[in-house]
Amino acid sequence: MNRSASHLLRPANDDLSPARRASLVTVYVERGLRALLILAAALFLARFWEIDFLQLTGRDTLMTRLVRGALSGIVILLVADLLWQVLKTLIDRRLAAAQGATALEGEEAAREARLRTLLPIFRNIALVALAVVAVMMALSALGVEIGPLIAGAGVAGVAVGFGAQTLVRDVISGVFYFFDDAFRVGEYIQSGSYKGTVESFSLRSVKLRHHRGPVYTVPFGQLGAVQNMSRDWVIDKMTVGVTYDSDIDKAKKLIKQIGKDLAADPEIGHHIIEPLKMQGVEQFGDYAIQLRMKMMTKPGEQFVIRRRAFSLLKKAFDENGIRFAFPTVQIAGGAAEAGAAAQVLAGTRAAEAG
Repeated sequence: MNRSASHLLRPANDDLSPARRASLVTVYVERGLRALLILAAALFLARFWEIDFLQLTGRDTLMTRLVRGALSGIVILLVADLLWQVLKTLIDRRLAAAQGATALEGEEAAREARLRTLLPIFRNIALVALAVVAVMMALSALGVEIGPLIAGAGVAGVAVGFGAQTLVRDVISGVFYFFDDAFRVGEYIQSGSYKGTVESFSLRSVKLRHHRGPVYTVPFGQLGAVQNMSRDWVIDKMTVGVTYDSDIDKAKKLIKQIGKDLAADPEIGHHIIEPLKMQGVEQFGDYAIQLRMKMMTKPGEQFVIRRRAFSLLKKAFDENGIRFAFPTVQIAGGAAEAGAAAQVLAGTRAAEAG
């Protein structure tokens, strides 16, 4: 029945994912059919066993109380199941929409990323809350006193809390990380020796995918200070060494022009916030003048832009006679020293040939 309802109520463009295909109408029809089938089965069994519900309602025996409690419990569980399916459908549809919004930028992109982070956690919490409330109401309908159960659960919770302090610390730390909006799904973070892209969350840990492939499952209590490398912008600084006879002013003009060319590049230009520019002479080294450059880009895009900038720098400097400096060794001496060195070299080669 569920498959038939899903097939009949599917949208015309059936190329969507199951999360986006699900609708509230489908949930209502599927759960309504399930409730009708369960009630029909109960009536069939009652007729088969020759049970008269009207007579049961007029009696007040242990059996009648159990039957009425069982029926009430079934109704409560069916209602809880309907509420959970409706809530789950709404969350899944919103989550699918947030995951599909890849072309957004600015505040809208940040809001969608935050939803992708918090909605799965809220879904799990809602499932646990609905399950606990439904079970308690079903037990109460069966005539079980739930007051002592709640009190006992509170005492047991205190005892478990003392024995699971690490778990409690992880959960509470995770709550504060969410309140602070320290990181979201899809962002690259680093904390101590752990770094990677945030893939998912649980109530007590976060999964980080390292750029080389491994996945870290890090409890929130062990994260500590978090360095988020995917927020707003990054400043990338580069240093190159040129020879002492280089024209610094010409180098500055060339770097400025390269910054304009990068900003005009249709592939990477939209990732540049502030173009590449030369900050000045960083220091006088042993064999080179160190020139410092910087640019501001979107997070994660600085690596590609840096490689492109180095390529353009090499080409522009070669065409304009600006040489990159590198360490060299010079041997100076008179003719006698040169002749002695040549004899030693010739002897060495002769020994190797022999």
